[in-house]
Amino acid sequence: QVQLVESGGGSVQAGGSMRLSCEGSGRAFSDYVMGWFRQAPGNEREFVAAITWSGNSKLSDPVKGRFTISRDNAKSTVYLQMDSLKPEDTGVYYCAADTAASVIVRVAAGFYDYWGQGTQVTVSS
Repeated sequence: QVQLVESGGGSVQAGGSMRLSCEGSGRAFSDYVMGWFRQAPGNEREFVAAITWSGNSKLSDPVKGRFTISRDNAKSTVYLQMDSLKPEDTGVYYCAADTAASVIVRVAAGFYDYWGQGTQVTVSS
């Protein structure tokens, strides 16, 4: 069983930066692919970024070049550094764990087994 706790959300002006953190519990945290998803009102939950235990990462096209995902296995924490934020980045950001994949990053939300409570990110224009 994995428990994920997110922090770092809030409001920021367009062009600003924000860093989200997700601290996880569980004996096998370092084996899991950790991902970030986001959901805007009325929209489907979409993939943002994910990272394997070894640090291999994948980012969705809309955030490439602006967001960076990283993890600290010793702290059981995954981070999402968001730079050059745009209003389109607004939404609830969820941390998620894919317990079945440690090498391959999967982008579909249905593959992820555990989810954080979500943290709101609002980017104003």
